[in-house]
Amino acid sequence: MGQPLNFDMDALRTMVVGVELGGFSHAATRLHRSPSAISMQLRKLEAQAGQPLFKRRGRGLALTDAGTVLLRYARRVLALNDELGNALGASDTRAAIRLGIPQDFADVILQALLIRYAASRPYVQLEIKAGRNFELAADVASGKLDVAVAFAAVCPPGAERIATVPAVWLGCAPRLARTDAASSVPLTVFDGPCLFRDMAIDALSRAGIAWRLTMTTPSLASLWCGMQAGLGVTVRTMLGVPERLSMFTGAPPLGPVEIVLHRASRCSDDAHVLADLLQDAIRSHYARQQRQPH
Repeated sequence: MGQPLNFDMDALRTMVVGVELGGFSHAATRLHRSPSAISMQLRKLEAQAGQPLFKRRGRGLALTDAGTVLLRYARRVLALNDELGNALGASDTRAAIRLGIPQDFADVILQALLIRYAASRPYVQLEIKAGRNFELAADVASGKLDVAVAFAAVCPPGAERIATVPAVWLGCAPRLARTDAASSVPLTVFDGPCLFRDMAIDALSRAGIAWRLTMTTPSLASLWCGMQAGLGVTVRTMLGVPERLSMFTGAPPLGPVEIVLHRASRCSDDAHVLADLLQDAIRSHYARQQRQPH
């Protein structure tokens, strides 16, 4: 019987991270290695396996059938390796990753994001703040959060633009039709400060249209309840909008909003992986929306 083959653990981790992030150039950045070092590790894996594990697809690499098999086992091997380190206390000093996310995203992308992240980082502790948009960038800057996604009127310096999306007026038209709002527009909005509240008030004021506040709240769930009760109109994106609400026509035009990513100045590798997966989840969500028939 020949000697047992010992696959290189670092090379296996490079393979898994590269696949999870959708490209080995991303793996080089996240693992703090040069592209040539990443290429050497992948070639080493192929030499150990004795067959091709990757094939060219456009400008990137895709897995061969053998590569798919190795990836499946690599995830199990790395999970056991990390579990062993955790059991021996070697991972006890790993800091929790703190993620900030607007309430709008929580019901739409958070579950799928956490499933993907747990598959690549099974022993990382997460702390999630699903909170007010205006607080998130400040919390990253002050060190309270490692990563946050937020809405912004323009992409601020140091942030990464994920997507540009339209802001829209939303209402429950049949109920609004029964309200006596001829003299002013009823607004159901977040407590200030709030980007969307300001957009609504500014647009109405520029158009010379009177408005009144019919409900304010810090809670997105409460906002949707007020909207569906017909208390007024609001400005949001179409992200996570309940089915009973629809775009409200006839209101002043609105500009787009930016969805931006904030990373702490000193992000760990675990936090960078979460940030990259978060960007991918948001972009994929909007790509699916654009493909859907209207």
